[in-house]
Amino acid sequence: MDRRERTFRSFAHKGANFRISIDCDHADVVEAEIVRLREVLEDYIARHGEFGSSLEPVAARPDAPEIARRMAAAAEAVGVGPMAAVAGTVAQMAAETALAAGAQEIIVENGGDLYAVCTSPLVVGLYAGDTPLADRLAVMIDPERTPLAICSSSSRMGHSMSLGDCDLATVAAADAPLADAAATQAANLVRSADDIDAALQTIAAIQGIQGVLLVKGDRIGLTGQLGELVRNRDAQLALKVTRDPQGDGP
Repeated sequence: MDRRERTFRSFAHKGANFRISIDCDHADVVEAEIVRLREVLEDYIARHGEFGSSLEPVAARPDAPEIARRMAAAAEAVGVGPMAAVAGTVAQMAAETALAAGAQEIIVENGGDLYAVCTSPLVVGLYAGDTPLADRLAVMIDPERTPLAICSSSSRMGHSMSLGDCDLATVAAADAPLADAAATQAANLVRSADDIDAALQTIAAIQGIQGVLLVKGDRIGLTGQLGELVRNRDAQLALKVTRDPQGDGP
């Protein structure tokens, strides 16, 4: 997946699938944080159900845990429901736990949403499903740009709700909750190839967004600084897509 050999371990919890690379023996710390985050978020949603169901921003209540506060802030900035930011938020907070435990490099990928702090270049494959560009795209990230989130959404893959018809929407930002929410909104905005330019402008105008890539059929749109777009040379890319065991998508 990148220029130096990295070892990734898989971890699944309640339908969420993760790939984790860490440069020290603290992967268990990352996994424990993922479990904890899920528990505290579920407890909050049990008390405030609209947070888990709304397609519009919902303010975090005074009793909100940190994960809910981050999700709410990202949703407000983008104009989507808080759950649009959940995967990116979990990835970033789990990675931050590893850094606090002494890791120098940590990559956490959660169902297409990745947060990375790297010490060498990282090439991230972008999976666009059954489109003509399906397995040809990748983006190279210089370690100096990290911490960085690369989050993707699709109207055709995965189990997340989408209001558009976009094959792939990928967003880069330093803040993973923001990148995740923005990728969801970008996919919502694309129903045909003619929507790509306007969607790029809308998402790029959100403060904190560094780059956006959109794919619809054989049309690709790119703006900002996503990273160096390179040809994907990973023959195993499709096998590395983190998938919901109940579905067909990442």
